Amino acid sequence: MAYWLVKSEPESFSWDRQVAHGTEPWTGVRNHQAKKNLLAMAKGDQAFFYHSVTEKRIVGVVEVVREAYPDPTAPVESNWVCVDVRTVGPMPRPVTLAAIKADAALQELALIRQSRLSVVPISSDQWQRLCRMGEWHTP
Repeated sequence: MAYWLVKSEPESFSWDRQVAHGTEPWTGVRNHQAKKNLLAMAKGDQAFFYHSVTEKRIVGVVEVVREAYPDPTAPVESNWVCVDVRTVGPMPRPVTLAAIKADAALQELALIRQSRLSVVPISSDQWQRLCRMGEWHTP
C-alpha cells in the first residue's frame, strides 16, 4: 500500500462534501507531476484529505477505490486522469501546515517542498508521524 496527500480548496470541494458523497472522483488535476502521481495510485492506497488555501490542514483520510481513468471534467481529446476515492474518516485532530512545517522530521514532505502540487506521495514514515499528530488510528 502506498500513501498520498490530496489537496482541495474547501470552497471548491470540501471534506464535508466528500463525506456526504462517500465515494467521489478526484477530478480537475491539471499538472503533469500530479497526473503522474494519480497514475501511480493503486486500489487500496490511502490519502490524507487536505484543505488548502484558507485552512491549510489535513482534515480526513480517503482510500483509492478506482485507479486512474479519463477525467470526465477534462476535454475529450486531453489525457488528464482522475481516481475515485472513498471516505474513510475524519482526522480526529486536524494537522495544520504550521505544525507540519515545525516538525523537523517532516521537512522533506512533498507538501512543503512542492507546495503547488495537488497530489503528492507520502512515505510510510511520514504517514505514521502525521497519523500520530492527528491522533488517527486506522479503523
